[in-house]
Amino acid sequence: MTEIYYVEDDRDIAFGVKKYLENKEFQVTILETVRAAKNVLDTKLPSLILVDWNLPDGSGQDLCKWIRNRWSELPVIFLTVKCDSRDMVAGLQGGADDYLIKPFDLEVLYARICAVMRRFGKVHGNYLNCGKISIDKNKLKVFWEEEEIILSQAEYQLLLLLMENKGKTLTRQRLLELIWDVNGSYVNDNTLTVTMKRLREKLYNPSCMKTVRSFGYRMEDE
Repeated sequence: MTEIYYVEDDRDIAFGVKKYLENKEFQVTILETVRAAKNVLDTKLPSLILVDWNLPDGSGQDLCKWIRNRWSELPVIFLTVKCDSRDMVAGLQGGADDYLIKPFDLEVLYARICAVMRRFGKVHGNYLNCGKISIDKNKLKVFWEEEEIILSQAEYQLLLLLMENKGKTLTRQRLLELIWDVNGSYVNDNTLTVTMKRLREKLYNPSCMKTVRSFGYRMEDE
């Protein structure tokens, strides 16, 4: 099921949109503040985000720019009362993919969502994130917040495996097999220890990267 986040503090509007879109077989999560949106986005990405401009703890425009800096292809649509052409231009130039003025027809909203989804597809699968760490699988890039982190091939493969299996413990033996043995590079157990140590240092020793003593490693949301 296609998942949508709707960042909106007006509950009547939010639940009206949620009910309509869920009848269209979307899964809709309502988030009432910028902080709540950022916290959830740092854990899991949706297929598309709907954003109101005026939020209790900040601007939807600033949230859109934050999203765009971290996930360049994640679709964002503004739903707002701001109808001035300058606001619309600012929203689109700030990274939104579409802009719909309240009050809007729900059928028009649905059509706009479908149009954006046709253009972008489900790009959320291209991104992995855990805590402040994110991976852009298409571009083979790793970020800590908005800072790009340069990793060796082995470090990247190790992080990718852990992120793709977030919440699961991968044994040391399994990691050695997947990263080195599959390429015909037979190494000893210490190689994994050293690679993990360097990876942790480059990522500022993230608390979401866990060691399961005498067994392996696991990534889990903070």
